[in-house]
Amino acid sequence: MTTELYFYLLLTATFFFAGMVKGVTGMGLPTVAMGVLGTTMPASMAAAMLVLPSFITNVWQLLAGPAIAKLWRRLWPLLLTICVGTVGGTVLLVHVNPLWSGFALGVALIVYAVYALVAPVFFVPTKAERWASPLVGVLTGIITGATGVFVMPAVPYISALNLSKDELVQALGLSFTVSTVALAVGLFVHGAFRVEQLGLSTWAVVPALMGMWLGARVRARISPKRFKQCFLVFLVVLGGELASQPFF
Repeated sequence: MTTELYFYLLLTATFFFAGMVKGVTGMGLPTVAMGVLGTTMPASMAAAMLVLPSFITNVWQLLAGPAIAKLWRRLWPLLLTICVGTVGGTVLLVHVNPLWSGFALGVALIVYAVYALVAPVFFVPTKAERWASPLVGVLTGIITGATGVFVMPAVPYISALNLSKDELVQALGLSFTVSTVALAVGLFVHGAFRVEQLGLSTWAVVPALMGMWLGARVRARISPKRFKQCFLVFLVVLGGELASQPFF
């Protein structure tokens, strides 16, 4: 098997699995893709490949409900500061030694997976959103810019806003869409997103959508809770492998 064929098979399989996870759980595509690809290439290159499949699948998720305007009015301070933090934080993804970017990504994966496995229940008071949203947005942006992963701490924060199930899925889609665009801008500004990478990113869209479609069908047949638990354990293992690379 040639190196090029192996690369395309890895890319296809990664985004198919990542799309399937998103189809089942409503999230996880960038987490899986960055986690797997980050073991074989610099994190900045993996993040560039993520842009189009992440954007298209998140827009699909965003448009699946009627509450876009309502959520935008409520979440715009969070979304604005995510953009600022991401564009600024991308300099870390581009210029830091790839081993240490992988370490940061591994830590982010472990923190997110452990949080989701423990799943503490808490709610953010409406009055606290005025100061909490910008703070969470900046932190999420910096972590997104540095690792290419959109989840921490925005996902647990949005989950704590007492939204309905449909609003929560749509709010996550809105947050992920904005984060994807901001990441693409940050990569471009810092010279890590080139035109030739659009071909690879476009290639990844098809398996991601196929996986997302299959994931939605799987979700109707198995317990999403059990699948999510297995997925999170996988992330802990993958995150541990990434985080250990600089030390071996």
